[in-house]
Amino acid sequence: MGFWQDKNVLVTGGAGFLGSHLVGKLKKQNCKSIFIPTIEEYDLVNREAVKRLYKKSKPNIIIHLAAKVGGIGANRAKPGEFFYDNLMMGAQLMEEARLAAVKKFVTLGTICSYPKFTPVPFKEENLWDGYPEETNAPYGLAKKMLLVQGQAYRQQYGFNAIFPMSVNLYGPGDNFDPETSHVIPAIIKKCLDATKNKKNEIVGWGTGKPTREFLYVEDCAEAILLAAEKYNKPDPVNIGAGFEISIKDLTKLIVKLTNFKGKVTWDTTKPDGQPRRTLDTQKAKQEFGFSAKTPLRKGLISTIEWYKLNA
Repeated sequence: MGFWQDKNVLVTGGAGFLGSHLVGKLKKQNCKSIFIPTIEEYDLVNREAVKRLYKKSKPNIIIHLAAKVGGIGANRAKPGEFFYDNLMMGAQLMEEARLAAVKKFVTLGTICSYPKFTPVPFKEENLWDGYPEETNAPYGLAKKMLLVQGQAYRQQYGFNAIFPMSVNLYGPGDNFDPETSHVIPAIIKKCLDATKNKKNEIVGWGTGKPTREFLYVEDCAEAILLAAEKYNKPDPVNIGAGFEISIKDLTKLIVKLTNFKGKVTWDTTKPDGQPRRTLDTQKAKQEFGFSAKTPLRKGLISTIEWYKLNA
């Protein structure tokens, strides 16, 4: 019998960007039961709602993907919400899971938890070497506290909580809302909108010099399921593609792939965020055999085509 065929799995955020891809993979693996709570029915910041959720779903594995997320602008505008909502969702889900004797709890962490000046590539052992980059520190620290909670619960209660940490995701189904989107969908939308509206210029945030690493959403879903199956240690583990690209070079590539003919100018009054980001991904490969499969160019083409069809 396959690993998932006798499992009742609760996927918070299962209707979201990453969640929908992950749930699709679970269905292909004949998972016995998949429960996806909606925000309308279960406000996970509310503990009574979490209790109702567990009573209804009776999970033996929880994959916690639900989060309040956004780009630099959204993080700067709502730091209190990003801290409180992410902390309370995770903390209450894990506490109620412990009380319900759930067998395994998977929290998706974030590389926003790493210190601002972490040596590149980021290694898991550097996670506590400094304060995160200021623009998304409240979000990164809220998620980091769920790692602490999982490790404390493992020590005191024997609770099996794991903490994979993902880089920025992109792919079909991404969030293209200009107020809350991350960099790849934001640039794609700017290029295609400018072409449609016959404008000859788009504006990028900051200097374009910072580097980022991007992971195709299907690859991330695969990594999380492999970790859920095979990884049972307290230590955090990086989930990434193992490369970095500057925002300026990324923009040039998207301009080319979207066939935008205008120019790009950079608004240097806007913040750059963390100077460099890329992960050491060796642990994921060693512990549960994960390596990213989708090249950036191929993933970008899929994302652009999806947006053209669904905009």
